[in-house]
Amino acid sequence: MNKTIIFDFDGVLADSLAPMLSYAKQVCSELGISVNPSKADLEALDRMEFSEFGRQLGVPEDQIGIFIARNHQLFYDNEESIPIKAGMKTVISTLEKGNFLAIITGNSCKLVESFLDANHLRDYFQLVLCAEHEGNRLEKIEQVKKLTNTHPTQTYMIGDAVSDVHAANAAGITSIAVSWGHQSKHKLSQAGPDLIIDTPRELLNFFQKTRDSKQPD
Repeated sequence: MNKTIIFDFDGVLADSLAPMLSYAKQVCSELGISVNPSKADLEALDRMEFSEFGRQLGVPEDQIGIFIARNHQLFYDNEESIPIKAGMKTVISTLEKGNFLAIITGNSCKLVESFLDANHLRDYFQLVLCAEHEGNRLEKIEQVKKLTNTHPTQTYMIGDAVSDVHAANAAGITSIAVSWGHQSKHKLSQAGPDLIIDTPRELLNFFQKTRDSKQPD
């Protein structure tokens, strides 16, 4: 096996920005909070988690759990409205050949599994770690590292948030930030990723260029 490639879900695979903002607004309304969530609220987050998103929107601490659960439920109930990022299906179907593909996400397992099934991608991922699994993002990356035993230079985390970059850097693996997700290229660059990618085609080209590189001893 050549590489271990870990993907974030929301904003990287799933083009979920519009529903994320809409569902957050709905849940806040249910909780009696009048707010109009925007991408700027996601841009402000240092940790891309539903809990932090809720706090950014002014959800009281004793209602954060409700905010998280209701957002997960709305995503699952409306799963058909969440498209895959254009071009990512080709990326996944190409990279799965000879590589270990995983997903680490703060969204629910039910949603991710349904999304993968709908896009005929379930068999391409050997591991999916979701909100229901214990551990923060760094701890989940360490789980993947332990499972695959791939050399750190051949292990990659692809995310759209500074928290993805920080976790990958802390784990000693290659951090790849994509600029088409929930946080801006400027914010991502400040987190110090190893690479910033602007399109799925550019991402695929990067891995194709490194495909035949010499494996570390």
